[in-house]
Order: sequence, then C-alpha cells, then structure tokens
Amino acid sequence: MASNVSESPVPTISSDDPGVTELFALLAYGEISAFYRLSADAAKAPDLRGKVALASMAAAEMGHYERLQEALERRGVDIYQAMEPYVQALEDYHASTTPSTWLESLVKAYIGDGLAADFYREIAGTLSGEVAEIVREVLSETAHSTFVVDEVSKAVAASPQTKARLTLWGRRLLGEAITQAQYVAARREELADLVLAAVGDINHLVELFDRMQEQHEVRMEALGLV
Repeated sequence: MASNVSESPVPTISSDDPGVTELFALLAYGEISAFYRLSADAAKAPDLRGKVALASMAAAEMGHYERLQEALERRGVDIYQAMEPYVQALEDYHASTTPSTWLESLVKAYIGDGLAADFYREIAGTLSGEVAEIVREVLSETAHSTFVVDEVSKAVAASPQTKARLTLWGRRLLGEAITQAQYVAARREELADLVLAAVGDINHLVELFDRMQEQHEVRMEALGLV
C-alpha cells in the first residue's frame, strides 16, 4: 500500500542498534499472526476467487516472516524467544478486532495492515541501508489490495447499511491500531528508544500518528467508506 509518510535522506540509526532486533521480532510476529488470520479468513470466503486471493496474501505474509527469521538468525537471535514479548499485545489487538463478517475481514486486511505499514516505514527511513531494505521488503504490497478495494467498494455501493457498518469498523481499527502501537513501544525500552530516535521526539511522534490518520482516510476513501 502506498504511503505518503516522510523519510529522512540520511540513515541515523546503526544496524547494530539493539532496537533493530526488537523491531525485527515485532514485525516477525506480526507477519506470522497475519498468516494465520488470513488463512482462516480464506477458508470463510464466499467464493473461490476470494479464497485464492486471501490464501495468496497469507502466503506472502509467510514469505515475509521467513525473511525476518533469516535476518534474526544472522544476528544470532532465536526468533521464538525474540517474538515472545510481543505475542500478548498483538493477540490482544486481534482479539479486540475480530471480524464478524467476510467484508470486515477484508477491511481489516486493507486498513489494519496498512496502518502498521505506515508506522514501520517511517522508522525505516532512518535505518541503515540493509536493515531499511528488509523492513520495506516485508511491508511490501502483496498485490491483492485491488481485490479488497473492488469487493468492499462494490458492497458498500449496493447497501447504505453495509457502508455505515464498515465505516464504523474502519474507525475502530484506527483507534485500536494506534493504541496498541503506543502500548507496545512503551513496554519495550529498546524499541521505544528506536522509535524516538527515528522520529526525533514526542512531538514528532504525535505528528507521525497524525500522518497515519491521514493515510487511513485515504484508504477509507478508496474503499468507498467516506
């Protein structure tokens, strides 16, 4: 998904920064949990086209996880131990945003994952070359957003009730995503230090969340939820 967040032209954070390991671990658990979620959603798809689209998205998430596993292994880090501190927070997020319909699943895949990508991409702009490349690679578009946009926009155009419900759902995803991002960063000191080093200070962190909200509105508009 495209992002308009700004990036620093010169990396300021070394690849040896301990926060990089934390970032890779957080991303890794995010990818593997996305794989399980999308696989489950694919099984619930109402037609074969939907099953294939979400199964392909799930496969891409697994590929991203394996890339992060390789990166952590090169740093001498056990991926399972590294991911453990992030499991509960991300599971809490998914528990609080469990879709009740197929369309809610699609909106979450598009909106929720896009919000996370915006946050991490901004941090990537201040990382060293190889580390930034890995982060951007695992956040790359899975090439199925067109399917989600087409399915959701068609549905909301046909039903004002569906549009109203999914609009509220999209807003809820924004609030939960920002809350969890703040919670995770606050509980992991090395990750928090990395985030603050990337954005500059608390005021710039607030600006980052403002930009995330702007991108959220762009995605909501693409889905017809405005």
